[in-house]
Amino acid sequence: MKKEKLDAVLYGVLGLVVFLVAWQLLVMLTKVGMLFPSPIEVFQRLISSAQGLVGKHPLVVHLGFSLLRVGIGYLISAVLGILVGLVMARSPMGNAIIRPLFAIIRPIPGITWMPLFILWFGTGWITQLGIIFVAGFSHMVLNTYDGASRTNPKLIGAAQMLGANQTQIFRMVILPSAVPYIFSGLQVSLSSCWMAVLAAEMMSATEGIGWMIVSGQNNGDIQQVLVGIIIISVIGLILANTMRGVESKLCAWSVRGR
Repeated sequence: MKKEKLDAVLYGVLGLVVFLVAWQLLVMLTKVGMLFPSPIEVFQRLISSAQGLVGKHPLVVHLGFSLLRVGIGYLISAVLGILVGLVMARSPMGNAIIRPLFAIIRPIPGITWMPLFILWFGTGWITQLGIIFVAGFSHMVLNTYDGASRTNPKLIGAAQMLGANQTQIFRMVILPSAVPYIFSGLQVSLSSCWMAVLAAEMMSATEGIGWMIVSGQNNGDIQQVLVGIIIISVIGLILANTMRGVESKLCAWSVRGR
């Protein structure tokens, strides 16, 4: 298993190196270089941006704003999504009330709510957090509902035979059964929230990685745009792998956590 993982990493690095070399050669040997910077130039710009200012703030401050926004919105969407999903799964009345409304709202992309949020709350933090919340909420509800509703009835029956009350059954049977599904929702929701915070910053922020990209676009600065894209990619990869690592530690007993 370790050899397979090592091979996967090596092949991934090889693929990245081939891509960068091809990019560099394409810029050097064709007219693409007139329109597009080389990877070396982009890397140099990344270093200079990290050491200096991008707009009014250093690069690390822009990244901090983006992570703070996504952290707050993600936390709210996770907590409320888990609660709503559990209510839908374990309460017939709650499911009858919430499910039709959720079915209507769920297909609407989070970014679609931006005009309404801007009209209601302006272009400040409430609008940005609202877009992030909407992006992650539905994933949490669906995965939590799926996990809690798929609890093995035999386990619930065995707990009842042993004298467990409803609270104990929920805490010791239903909730552990739903945890792997909840972690699945947390992973998908985190990715969605990360994409949403960038879209929100592009439309209604004066700092953040999304703002960096739009600022580069407005100024015709392709290097700044590419630096922002690279940061988005790297941070997204780190966040996804972090969630997988947490799941593997906390859910080692489940199939998904192995």
